[in-house]
Amino acid sequence: MAATADAAAPDLQLRPSPLLEVSDLRVTFGTRLGSVHAVQGVNLTIEPRRTLALIGESGSGKTVSAQAIMGILPRTARVSGSIKFKGDEIVGRGERELRDYRGRCVAMVFQNPERSLNPTMRVGTQIAEAVGCHLPVSKQEAHDRAVELLRMVRLPAPERRFYEYPHQLSGGMRQRVVIAIALACDPAVLIADEATTALDVTTQAQIMELLLDLQQETGSALLMISHDLGLAASYAEEVIVMYAGKIVEQAPTKELFAGVRMPYTQALLDAIPRIEMEPHVLLPVVGGRPPDLAVIPPGCSFAPRCPRVQQDCQDTCPPLQQHEPGRWWACWHPLGKEPAQ
Repeated sequence: MAATADAAAPDLQLRPSPLLEVSDLRVTFGTRLGSVHAVQGVNLTIEPRRTLALIGESGSGKTVSAQAIMGILPRTARVSGSIKFKGDEIVGRGERELRDYRGRCVAMVFQNPERSLNPTMRVGTQIAEAVGCHLPVSKQEAHDRAVELLRMVRLPAPERRFYEYPHQLSGGMRQRVVIAIALACDPAVLIADEATTALDVTTQAQIMELLLDLQQETGSALLMISHDLGLAASYAEEVIVMYAGKIVEQAPTKELFAGVRMPYTQALLDAIPRIEMEPHVLLPVVGGRPPDLAVIPPGCSFAPRCPRVQQDCQDTCPPLQQHEPGRWWACWHPLGKEPAQ
């Protein structure tokens, strides 16, 4: 037994320490009609130079989870659980402490660059402003850092782009500026919230390749939030699928796509356009609607929309459990097994 323990020790030492550890994260919004349970017990870990994809429909809780990690939820939100950055607890910190945490430790690239950028300010000034908010630098140093960031995100003629306004840039260029602002202070964790949704396919691929290249250069971790399983398959090492505020399936990317277990994950996979599909054919969609998170059903939240639903699905909510090495899912009747009669 001693020899076995000694042999295992080097592997443990080689595994990098997590940058971000989220445990039992819960987010509830108080409304006039009651409490909305937007996130219910999310757990995730992000390590350096790794890409984790958080996948789900709109309203599944993925963006709210990211906003909780960033500490930018509105005052109506009640957050519980644990969010640790390099071992330091973030939940419960004051706004002043969170300002230092945002940008320098964790940064976010938002979905729509038009809304993220001030149309009345030159793009270089906006980047320099982000630098000056977190680092004790002179005006000239902030300017130089902004030009350096524009070059880093591969904008041509960065010195000239510094003085241009957002409307003078294409959509892909604006998104690169938003990425430059997020990278202003070399954050350890970068969250990309649907960062390529508004872009064409070619530009989308360029932006994702840029994010991954920057990740390797800086040693940062990337949390990619999307509804697109195809995007996750191409760029992430691990995939977490969320539905109705909960994680319903989690696995390394290759294992997940080798055999999906959760019917909801399969429904998302079926909605990806394929080259072999006949033209003008409607994509498959998930029938019905997501549940009202103000009224949590007793059973599986996906049961009303699931083709494999059984009585036990409606009676009891399946827990998220590890059923195979590294693979987790929450389903009484997973794909790959015949439903009980």
